[in-house]
Amino acid sequence: MITDWSRDRPTMAVIRGFLRSATSRQAIDWHDRIALKFLVMLLCCAYLTISSMAPRDSKSFGTAIRLQSRESEMGVPFIDAQAQDTRTSFDQISSRASPIVELIPQVQSYDWGKLGKDGSKVAEYSKHLPDFQYDENKPYAELWMGTHTSLPSKLMDGKLLSDHLSSDPGQLMGKQISDQYGSQLPFLFKVLAIGKALSIQAHPDRQLAIKLHMERPNVYKDDNHKPEMAIAITRFSGFCGFRPLNQISKYLEDVPEFAAVIGKETTSRFLEIITSDLSQPFVASSTSTDHASVKKHQAVLKELFGKLMNASTESVTEQVQKLIKRIESGGGRDKPFGSDEELLLRLNDQFPDDVGIFCAFVLNVVQLEPGQAAFLQADEPHAYLTGDIVECMASSDNVVRAGLTPKLRDVPTLTEMLTYSYGPSASQLMKPTLFKSCQHTKLYDPPIEEFSVLLTKLSPGEQDQHPPINGPSILIVTQGSGTISTDGQEIAPKHEGQVYFIAAGTPVQISAKESTFVSYRAFVEGAGQT
Repeated sequence: MITDWSRDRPTMAVIRGFLRSATSRQAIDWHDRIALKFLVMLLCCAYLTISSMAPRDSKSFGTAIRLQSRESEMGVPFIDAQAQDTRTSFDQISSRASPIVELIPQVQSYDWGKLGKDGSKVAEYSKHLPDFQYDENKPYAELWMGTHTSLPSKLMDGKLLSDHLSSDPGQLMGKQISDQYGSQLPFLFKVLAIGKALSIQAHPDRQLAIKLHMERPNVYKDDNHKPEMAIAITRFSGFCGFRPLNQISKYLEDVPEFAAVIGKETTSRFLEIITSDLSQPFVASSTSTDHASVKKHQAVLKELFGKLMNASTESVTEQVQKLIKRIESGGGRDKPFGSDEELLLRLNDQFPDDVGIFCAFVLNVVQLEPGQAAFLQADEPHAYLTGDIVECMASSDNVVRAGLTPKLRDVPTLTEMLTYSYGPSASQLMKPTLFKSCQHTKLYDPPIEEFSVLLTKLSPGEQDQHPPINGPSILIVTQGSGTISTDGQEIAPKHEGQVYFIAAGTPVQISAKESTFVSYRAFVEGAGQT
């Protein structure tokens, strides 16, 4: 009966024709069209399930039943190869029918995160997530988007994004990227909401990451480097890289407490070398072509920073307290936000008597307005201080810390790993360019292979067309309402913070509705293709 019935089954062409006809009628709104498409897809799946059984004659069908019964008695799972092939075809049809899928990102709560009641963007973007319980007094620090095993993203049905990618890496990741990275995204995409200073830190390069992971895998859990880029959502400030050496020498002269922690001998040597070369360009930036002089100045900077970070607790405590008392007696509490005095007092309020407070005299303070970006290579010192940002990095969670933190401090590793490059804060900034033929999309393209980021900002009624990218991407909506569409698929995000995976080779049109629409899209693409 099965075989006879199957000979009269409808063809897939008829079903596809019905699908096009039913979903093209103007009287049906887009919600109903999506629901109808889903219903027809279920009918297709049911049809394929039944038809996959049709070619079996009664003998082979009976044999399969006997095999299943026999293997069940033996405790061995029965595997029906034909049914398995059909399920595989379902997976392929599903993924190919949906080049854009919604993701569930993961929320991380750290002490430095901004409280919900203080306007944490992480909390704001997470309120629509399944099982998320908002607490206005809880610090919401990070929203993770990617395949990193510490906090992997999932599809709306609970399937891991990494499993989704492994179902068809060539199609979803693109051949060149899947050949290089398999089914794991090479980048980790985040939103950070910074309520108080992060630790004085740096991230290891590839060689050091492998070494640290082998020696201390419980502390350094990844064997990958971690260059990273921050794009401001709100006004942001952070320590990024070493100051020009003439600025550091000025602080040594003007701040006796700083000089006392460094020690008289190192302070004198630093001032002598820098003062003698004060008019030379290599004092302001290590990018000077006078490599011999740059190397000499990097050596004296390394000595100074090592003395600072290895200073005794007693000396640091004594000098911090003297410094804070002097600032307060001089009206420092009335100084404007972001001034040297206000910053030092704020850091001491957050981390009393910490050596990291003195890092304000050796590290650049970078200020970013919304849309501005800073890029940090591996082995560069930094610490985010305030603000909300989108951050993208190579897929790693390795952090070497040395100050402004209750966590493990690894001062010897930090002081040895740094490049000791120095220069003005402007050297840390990235200048975006327009992305290909787009009018409203900026490309932030750091000098590494693992990631780039697109920022699309549309006024009401505007739209932008992203041409196909030969690699996977993740998009997060951070403001407004609009639509994200590709051939045969249209998505209308209902909430800020909704996140989507976009398969390789997918052209994407982004449109704004009644309000300004803003999205960030992290992606990786093969060499020479961006």
